[in-house]
Amino acid sequence: MSVIRKPTSQDAALEKAFSASLAELYEQAAGPQASAALQRALELRSFLAVAEEHVAHVRDRVHEATAADRDMGELSADELRWDAAWLEAALAGRDGYIAALDDLLPTMPELCQQAGRPAQFTQPKITTASPPAPASTRAGAVRTRRP
Repeated sequence: MSVIRKPTSQDAALEKAFSASLAELYEQAAGPQASAALQRALELRSFLAVAEEHVAHVRDRVHEATAADRDMGELSADELRWDAAWLEAALAGRDGYIAALDDLLPTMPELCQQAGRPAQFTQPKITTASPPAPASTRAGAVRTRRP
């Protein structure tokens, strides 16, 4: 199993759920007796690390573009709209991986016996005055295949 070394927002929850450090969890996952719950949880953690890296990258790009010391003539509404669409897509991916972890861990019998109770993951809630506009396919949204 490939190891993503970047920290994620759910590392502490994973460590608590499995009663071991991440290093120990990856070591266990490499062994022949690794549980399906552990392997799937660490795979989701790797996806989450990549998604959170993308969220941070877009956030940093927006902060740089809107920095107080930047020339206002350099601001581009089109670029900020693209960044908003990319951020929406990256956050949706991140939220999906967190939800998948939230769904996965309590369903694994080995985990419930090991941890004593199902894990609960929490994530910050983002609220807006109006619902966000749907991401367009131009903004990097993934098209789904229709049968």
